[in-house]
Formats: sequence, C-alpha cells, structure tokens
Amino acid sequence: MIPAEFDYLAASSLDHALDLLGEHGDEAKLLAGGHSLIPLMKFRLAAPSVLVDISRLTELRTLDRSDGVLRLGAGLRIRDLELSPVVREQLPLLAAAAASVGDRQVRARATIGGTVVHGDPAADLPAVLVTLDATLVLRGPAGRREVPAAEFFVDFWETDCRLDEVLVEIVVPALPGRRWGFQKFRQRSQDWATVGVAVQETADGQHAVGLVNMAPVPWRASAVEDALRAGASADEAAGHAAEGAAPPSDLRGDSAYRAHLARVLTAQALSEAGAS
Repeated sequence: MIPAEFDYLAASSLDHALDLLGEHGDEAKLLAGGHSLIPLMKFRLAAPSVLVDISRLTELRTLDRSDGVLRLGAGLRIRDLELSPVVREQLPLLAAAAASVGDRQVRARATIGGTVVHGDPAADLPAVLVTLDATLVLRGPAGRREVPAAEFFVDFWETDCRLDEVLVEIVVPALPGRRWGFQKFRQRSQDWATVGVAVQETADGQHAVGLVNMAPVPWRASAVEDALRAGASADEAAGHAAEGAAPPSDLRGDSAYRAHLARVLTAQALSEAGAS
C-alpha cells in the first residue's frame, strides 16, 4: 500500500498555509496528525498532489477559557484534551470521550481538527461536539466563518469546510459541575465504536444526547431529548434513541443490531448523567 506521488510543503504560519491552499487548489490537502488522510492515500482513496503540513503551527494549539466558553485550537492533540485540567474541569464529557479514542499513540498524534474535518460518523469527538452545541471557526480568503457543529457535518466523510479554508478553532460552552454520561460499544479496545452515546446535562438542567455511528453524520437524538422534556423516564426516553437515525449495516452489526445497542447504551448514559 504505497501512496501516489505527492509534494510535501510545510506551512510556517496559518497565513502561509492559506496561501498554499490558494495556490494549489483542489490538488492540495492539509496534513495535521495524518491518522485519517495517510491511510486513505495508501489505499488510493485520496491522491492529493500536494500535502500542506500544518502540524507545527503553534497558533492552532491554543486552549483558552473565557466568558463561559472553552476555545480549543484545531491543532490540539486528542491527548491534550484527555489530560488538560481545564477540559477535565469545564467539559469532563469531552475529556472522557478523548480518552476513549484509539490507543495512546493515536491520541498523542491525532488532532481534534483532523477528526472533525474528516467527518467520519464512527468517530467519537464529532458526536460529542454536536451534543455540546459547539461552534466551529474556519478561516479562508474571505476571513473567519463560524458554523454550528450541528450544521457542519453534511454527509458521510463530507463537511462544510471549503477547499480553501482551515478549521482554526472550536468554541464550546463550558459546563463545570454538570453531569454527563458516555457509553461506547466496540468489539476490541482500540476499534471504532459500533455505537456510542454522549449525554450532557445542559445549563438549564435538560439533557442533550448525541449518537456515534448511527447515521451518515454525528446524530443528535432529538426524540430522546423531547421525551425527557415531556416527563418520560430515562428508560422510556432511551426507547426513542434510534428514531430518525439511519444506522449502517456492516461486519460489526446490521442496522437493527445498532438500533438495539443505541437504546441500551442511551439508557445507561442517561442514568450516568442523572436524567430521570
């Protein structure tokens, strides 16, 4: 498995990266951690003629807390989120989900921006960001653009990040002291989730619910949230977990099996988060 020939260019700054994207157009791809792009290139599912390396840009690896939100640089490693005292205190759901990604080597190299822009519905962090009502900040030739996470994911492996844009920051409301739950079923310890569930108690005492690998995009389980607001118990609300979703069928399980898992795991995650 050898990639097609390509040129490697290391960006010295964000502005330089944008210039390189503008110069090479749709022939260029950004390289951050490489855990999504490089396997695709080896299988010849992606064949960019130019790789623009942004992994060394410290301006994309910031983590700030102010005005009730966390501002996460898109270049932060998954391991950074897992170990950050600020993330653990302000958004423990995000820290817990980060700790469940792959193995330590993967988490030490993969970036939050990479997993978000790749748009794989089997990835944990995109579903968590949708659950947390995050806002994604992109920068391109026309300047900065903000997109709600719920609108950023368009289809399987397709997002609203344009070819000439770079995801620079993820803005997430801080929720210290609020309860949460995270459940993930996988066949082996380092596998992608067969199904995952993220639950977050919100500032108004309600519960947001997001599902992993239950649709072509990270899925917000609005039917579960509506049932809880109507007074349903956690178990009753969990029975609505698969409503409106489109779970895939593959070697890890068919759609009916995934729908069953979603209901079981949602009940467990709701219980963890104190929903009743």
